[in-house]
Amino acid sequence: MPLGCRIVGTYLIDISIGSPIHHLFSPSNFFKDIVVLKFNEKCIMELTKWLHDRTGAYDWTHASAAAVELEGKRDQIQEKEMRIKASIKQILKCDFGQENLTSPVVLPLADCVMSGIILDAISKNEDEYMINLEKIIKLIKPGGKLLLLGLLDVTYITVGGERVHRMKYNEDFVKNALCKLGLVIDYCAVQRRRNVSDLTDYKAIIFIAACKGE
Repeated sequence: MPLGCRIVGTYLIDISIGSPIHHLFSPSNFFKDIVVLKFNEKCIMELTKWLHDRTGAYDWTHASAAAVELEGKRDQIQEKEMRIKASIKQILKCDFGQENLTSPVVLPLADCVMSGIILDAISKNEDEYMINLEKIIKLIKPGGKLLLLGLLDVTYITVGGERVHRMKYNEDFVKNALCKLGLVIDYCAVQRRRNVSDLTDYKAIIFIAACKGE
């Protein structure tokens, strides 16, 4: 990521799909306080089991190994897991049907919000996408960053053997949405799909780093 996109601060909010934690390994190197928001109770339960080393928790060692491999620190798998677990201070239920996503809990504004594929899952059309995106942006302090990951030109994913509808949008739409809501895009990358599978039909993955105005 370009130097102009450097993120400063100590407090990050993550609002991403499902219960995976692999995307939090790198942020835990920089943010000492991470709050994870989930709208699904089962995701909260799975994350809580992993965080507190409870029986039946999913083993994310393979993700830890991949993270330390990328950082050139192969012998620090245990330290990596300890760091991320120490960084996660809360796992909270969120509801996009409310103006305050975590009501009745009021969170302080974050230095950075990370959102992975959640808008694709909860938005039925462009108007809903804009409304939901604005609620996420309200969690960011002035001058703070949004890290947004989404699937381009997707219409469905397969869950439990059944196809689930996803909102279809392109690169121009998401860029325009961010600009309309007052964010300045610092960085954008689009990676075309390489694998072939009938489990989903997305064409590419988009990653955007954007800054909220002061």
